[in-house]
Amino acid sequence: AAAALVFAGFIMPVSYSSILDEHQAVRTAAGLFDLTHMGEFWLEGASALADVQRLVTNDVSKLAVGQALYTPMCYDNGTIVDDLLVYRFGEERFLLVVNASNIDKDRKWVTDHLCPATRFTDASDETALVAIQGPRAIEILAGLFPAASDVKPFHFTKVPFEGTELVVARTGYTGEDGFEVFVPNARSRALWKALCKGPVKPVGLGARDTLRMEARLPLYGNDIDDTTTPLEAGIGWTVKLDKSDFIGKGVLLAQQQKGLARKLFGFKMVGRGIARHGCDVLSGGTVVGHVTSGSFSPTLKENVGLAYLPVALASPGVAISIRIREKEVAAETVKTPFYKRSR
Repeated sequence: AAAALVFAGFIMPVSYSSILDEHQAVRTAAGLFDLTHMGEFWLEGASALADVQRLVTNDVSKLAVGQALYTPMCYDNGTIVDDLLVYRFGEERFLLVVNASNIDKDRKWVTDHLCPATRFTDASDETALVAIQGPRAIEILAGLFPAASDVKPFHFTKVPFEGTELVVARTGYTGEDGFEVFVPNARSRALWKALCKGPVKPVGLGARDTLRMEARLPLYGNDIDDTTTPLEAGIGWTVKLDKSDFIGKGVLLAQQQKGLARKLFGFKMVGRGIARHGCDVLSGGTVVGHVTSGSFSPTLKENVGLAYLPVALASPGVAISIRIREKEVAAETVKTPFYKRSR
């Protein structure tokens, strides 16, 4: 039986067996994730491309049909509404996959900024999402859907399954190769059963967090939110300041020209203890920042984390300390990602 918690209004498993076992399964073989809580928005029509371009910082015009990209969506002040994936299904048809905790906020933000001609559909409640991630994911998924083996990273294809159509995308949130499969709710249980065989382990939210942490993939509400910009968060590669105007562009351009005051940076604990979200970061006895994410890294077998640090401290090998339960514990800044798979 899975240990569960309520996340964004969904009852979600923290783990099915153990976080450690599930983490290692994804790093060495394959893990299966139920991501049905994620949000899915369709934008369609002649004005859809212009609308998506204005909403997000990355350049959606460069996407071919059948291709996807990762992008933040910003407020006018350059801080982050959400981070999402955009899939191009047609010249005038786009799918936005948003974080579960932000569905209502994102729906309002997106619909408030659409041309009247753009059709908006929130398909979150009808759409289930199952991810299979890990070095053996391709072999397992291709056993069920041979077309999966031809899908390149950040591309997708459609496959038939039990009288319906699935979307198989080569995307993920673990630092491993893998796929995310969009399936109508009525067929989601059948798909889960078809994939949950052999070396595949079901994976809960606990290992999802340690996997994405090791790969330095930001989590909305922890590492990025409406107080941080993509440039500060180290995802500036998703901000295309040379494309047509988008919401927040002016502020982000000014921030890039002026230079950053702080950066999201990695650290490892030298003393004993796990740094958690909200812990103070100190340098020379003074609070200089806060931890955004922290956990034990099963791959490195060390306690690691991310924190916003003044740029003067945001380079590897700097001694800092983290206040954990009223005690100052020694830590050191390190380069990230903490884990990078061998290709």
